[in-house]
Amino acid sequence: MITTKGRYALRVMIDLAENNGDEVYVPLKDIAERQEISKKYLEIIVKDMVQGDLLVGASGKGGGYKLCRKPKDYSVGEILEVMEGKLSSVSCLSGDFNDCPRKNSCHTLPMWTEYDNMVHDFFYGKKLTDLLHTKK
Repeated sequence: MITTKGRYALRVMIDLAENNGDEVYVPLKDIAERQEISKKYLEIIVKDMVQGDLLVGASGKGGGYKLCRKPKDYSVGEILEVMEGKLSSVSCLSGDFNDCPRKNSCHTLPMWTEYDNMVHDFFYGKKLTDLLHTKK
């Protein structure tokens, strides 16, 4: 399941893309007001987004956040995985730490793998620009 953290991160990215946030720093309070999200909660989210190389931040007068790249250069999958981790439907596909002992005999693993591949391809096939009202 995609949490509010992932969904709000997408909203921040869309807001920045629609408000020239790939060129100028946009104050977090402006994003919070437009998106009707608590500024305190957004502070937590954008910190992770900066650490994940989705955004760059600047403090002080004229500060705020902006995109690291052009909106067309972000995939929805990249944004969600930075915020949520690997998007796996079952724990045995979530990474190295969940190596299932039944892996070689599991009849359902191919189905879960196929499903995860479809989800991955769907989200990585969508660009941030696909979500904008005004294409950039």
